[in-house]
Amino acid sequence: MSAHRIQQLKGHILPENKTTAMAVSSSPLTTHVLNTAKGVPGSNMALSLHRLDPSSETWMIITTGTTNADGRCPGLITQQMFLSGVYKLRFETAPYWESMGETSFYPYVEIVFTINNPGQKYHIPLLLSRFSYSTYRGS
Repeated sequence: MSAHRIQQLKGHILPENKTTAMAVSSSPLTTHVLNTAKGVPGSNMALSLHRLDPSSETWMIITTGTTNADGRCPGLITQQMFLSGVYKLRFETAPYWESMGETSFYPYVEIVFTINNPGQKYHIPLLLSRFSYSTYRGS
């Protein structure tokens, strides 16, 4: 047995095989949806990212996406597009629950937040059940 295989069996991953969410996406803004009712990632949920235009007070859409099998949506925004300002992530929760044959009290969830230092990394998780949700600023 090769040394590489032995290290894998011991639970070690060699650097050339290591992948992380940040390796897949260099977005300074990340999200992660967790279905807390079932204890699983919130996969296949549509979402959109918007920035508030301060001059017109209207929301400008930056991107749309769908969460992957792990409940994440890589590549939300590039570092060059990530400016100081007010943003919102909108999660389309009704279609997500309907796809599982269930209904939800919240047809969508909008999380509005302010970015003062676009040089930092921001993580906005959504912990979700059919009748409640919570969020926080992660890193």
